[in-house]
This record gives sequence, C-alpha cells and structure tokens, in this order.
Amino acid sequence: MDTKKLRQKILDLAIHGKLVPQDPNDEPASVLLERIKAEKERLIKEGKIKRSKKSGSSDTLHYENVPFEVPSSWVWCRLEDITVLIEDCPHTTAKDEGKGYPLVRTPNIGEGQLLLDGVHRVSKEVYDKRNVRAVPQVDDIIYAREAPAGNVAVIRENEQVCLGQRTVLIRPMNTLIDSVWLTYAMLTPYSRNHLISKATGSTVTHVNMASIRPFDLPLPPLSEQHRIVAEIKRWFALIDQIEQGKADLQTIIKQTKSKILDLAIHGKLVPQDPNDEPAIELLKRINPDFTPCDNEHYQNLPKGWCIVPMQMLCSLTDGEKQSGIERINLDVKYLRGERDAKMLSTGKYITENSLLILVDGENSGEVFQTPTEGYQGSTFKQLSINNNMNTDYMLQVINLHRKTLRENKVGSAIPHLNKKLFRAIEVPMPPYDEQHRIINVINVAYKHLDAIMENL
Repeated sequence: MDTKKLRQKILDLAIHGKLVPQDPNDEPASVLLERIKAEKERLIKEGKIKRSKKSGSSDTLHYENVPFEVPSSWVWCRLEDITVLIEDCPHTTAKDEGKGYPLVRTPNIGEGQLLLDGVHRVSKEVYDKRNVRAVPQVDDIIYAREAPAGNVAVIRENEQVCLGQRTVLIRPMNTLIDSVWLTYAMLTPYSRNHLISKATGSTVTHVNMASIRPFDLPLPPLSEQHRIVAEIKRWFALIDQIEQGKADLQTIIKQTKSKILDLAIHGKLVPQDPNDEPAIELLKRINPDFTPCDNEHYQNLPKGWCIVPMQMLCSLTDGEKQSGIERINLDVKYLRGERDAKMLSTGKYITENSLLILVDGENSGEVFQTPTEGYQGSTFKQLSINNNMNTDYMLQVINLHRKTLRENKVGSAIPHLNKKLFRAIEVPMPPYDEQHRIINVINVAYKHLDAIMENL
C-alpha cells in the first residue's frame, strides 16, 4: 500500500469538498468571506495590520474562471483575502550558533508540522533582526519556497522560532479561519502543483511571493473547515498505524533474514549429510599447510565443519593496469544505477561478473558484481573468492559481518574498510555440498520474504 498516495488522495478529496458532507445550517463561505473583509478593514483602521498592496483588487473569482467546481456553500478566494499577513523572510543566511532560538529553514518544514530535531539555533540578536517585520506566533503557518518546495507547517507549540531563508510566514484571520485547515489546503496536490509550477530560478528554483499572495483556493464554511480537519486527522492517524505496522514488519523481515544467516553459519539451517566430504578435506585442497586449531568453536559446530580465517578463503586485490583502451568506470554510482556510465581510457581492468568490495566511505564492506568489463573504481578492491568455496555462501558470510565492518572503519579523512579486521573474520566452513544446500534454502526463504516486502 502506497500510504503517501493515500494521504494525497484524502487531501485531494478535502479540497474538492468531497471528504465530509455539507451541512445546510452552516454559514455560507461567501458570508464568512464578507465578515473577514470587514474585520480586516477594522484592524487596518486601528493600525493593527497593514493593507496589502494587492488586496484592493482581490475580488471573488467569476464562476467560469475557477480551477474546479466546489460545493455551493463554498466560495473561491485568494490567499491574501483570508490572511492578515504574508511575509517573506530575510534573504540572508543565518549561521548556526548551536544555542538560542530555533532557526526554521526549509528542511525544518514538514507536511503539517515543524521538524525541530537537530534544528539550527541563533542568538537573540539574530532573532530580533530576522523577525523585525513579523514575529512568528502560535497558529501561524510557515511555507517553504524552495526544496522541499510546497511543504507547509503550522506553529503548534508556543516556541519562539526564527525565520530562515526561503520561508514565508502566513497568518490566517484569527477565529475566522482554521489555521490547520489552511495548512492542509496548501498541502493538497492542487495547491502544491499550482504554486510549484510557477517556481523560477536556474540553480535553485523557488516559489515567488507574487505567486503566493494571489493564490486561488476554495474556501469552505468555518464549521466545515473544522469537520474537514477532524476527518483528515482521523484518516491520517489510521495511516500512521498502517505505516508503523509496515515499518515493524519490515524490521521483522530484516531480523528474520539475519536469523536465517545466523542459523546457516552455525550449521542449524539444513540437516547434515554423513556422506558429505568433511570440510577438512576441502581445506587441505585450499591450503595443504594450514592446521586448523582445536578450540572452543568446534563445540558449537556440526561434525565435519571447520573454522577458517577469511584471508584463507578470499583476497582483496586490484585489477590489471591497462591504458589506451576506453572502458566503463565501474564506480559506486554506476554500479548502483544512480548515473550513466562514464568512460575512462586507463585504469585497473576488471572482467565482467567480477566481485568488487567497497573499501572507502560509509558503506565499506558492500559487495557488487560487475555487469560488464571496465576499470575498477578508486573506492573498490577486487574480491577474489577461492574456487573451492561456494561464492554465494561466502558472500552471505561477508554480509553477516557488514555491521561490524561499518562500525570499525579506520582512517580520519576518509573512513575505509579495516582490512586487517576483514581478513581475520572467522568463517564457519561447512562441507562443500552443504554450502550448496544452505544457499538453496536461503534463496527460497529470501524470495518469500522479499515478496512480502514488495507487497507492503
């Protein structure tokens, strides 16, 4: 289930007046809009708010010009008609001072609420300077003008926040407009698409204030606004439960895969066959001079298994240096499918279907199989597995140790794989035929688990 699309569908029904039934006893939105205009005029005369430069020409839209039909009790209006303030933030960047007032930047604006975990903070001096035109208040709305453009959040906590670059402060008409309803209305596909389609800019696109103030939106009666908010919250709470259940199930699936691997390397996944050639014979072919230690590990392994250091079963090497031939650069982004192939005329040659292990960066220990020949990326080593071992079994053993390898990287500037630790990994080594049986069972189990994951 695509819960994100489900949320968008609920918001779409809401903006079209199809989420809750209309009540003929509700005060029509046209009357509400006149009351808002009268209240704004009173506040202007008292000097409490300023007249919008564009509000004088913001008349009700003609029926034939509206973007879509709405219930008869609704009315089309402009955003500036139902707000007392639409204020752009200062266009300068404020530095994170580590303490003080939360600086709300566009990444801190979620879908309906502020995301203040890890927020940048500024001093009172910066706070006063940036909020000189308008101090954000509870029930104000903050709109993100750039990536993630279109996100809107309502200030629900009585916390003094500071406006960051490319944010807009929107203050609905108090008591006559439900600020949470307006937040949801601006998060609808209609509102997002309309405003983002008018974004400008070459390097970083952003929504202009000239598009926000006159933005056309349908206004329901105040009582229906409250009912819409309650219904959206009810549906979103149910979706939250679905998402939590989905996340819990995904966690269980990951844990199940890890448990399957754990059982596999301890000889508990498949039954042993007394006719299998013991692993010690396999080991003699790999390294006739190696003498396995008789230690406590054998007490936890089936008869016929051995414990062998990783360096005996696989090695980390570089491809053959070549030049003068143009080939694909087998780097991380290409192997992950994140970008098209880049060509090089020199490098370390790697054949098709080779194994490369990432040795630099956050995901050190991740293994890739090359889809074509090319030159080895600079952050890789070639992973060569002894021909006497089942390749898939060895890859599963490496995968089981991924977390340990990630948490024990070495190097300060660019963390990289701890090769000494990698080579010293103790590999439980079953007979060769049992390696095949283990992989077959793992593949079947993973196929079912992956099918469940794909259908969540």
